[in-house]
Amino acid sequence: MPTQQQNHAVLDAERTRLEPPRLYKVLLLNDDYTPMDFVILVLQRFFSMDPERATQIMLKVHNEGRGLCGVYPRDIAATKVDQVSAFAQQHQHPLACVMEEN
Repeated sequence: MPTQQQNHAVLDAERTRLEPPRLYKVLLLNDDYTPMDFVILVLQRFFSMDPERATQIMLKVHNEGRGLCGVYPRDIAATKVDQVSAFAQQHQHPLACVMEEN
């Protein structure tokens, strides 16, 4: 282990091990009122999906009850959830967006 001398004292360098940040899944939940086109728009606008991928995820939400939009560190996932929720509310749709630990 490397050492440094400072004012006649020997200091041992400590090795710290950084853990990668915990990741969170951002999911859209199905409801009976939000139009499919609006879900596709959300996926394109907030998750940078192309129309084909957005349509696949929308169909997964529709058929299975939920669909994975992406996996992000906690702060980014929380921001995405807030943005989608606010956008849906602004357009008077009950679309639910949640995050859960990966």
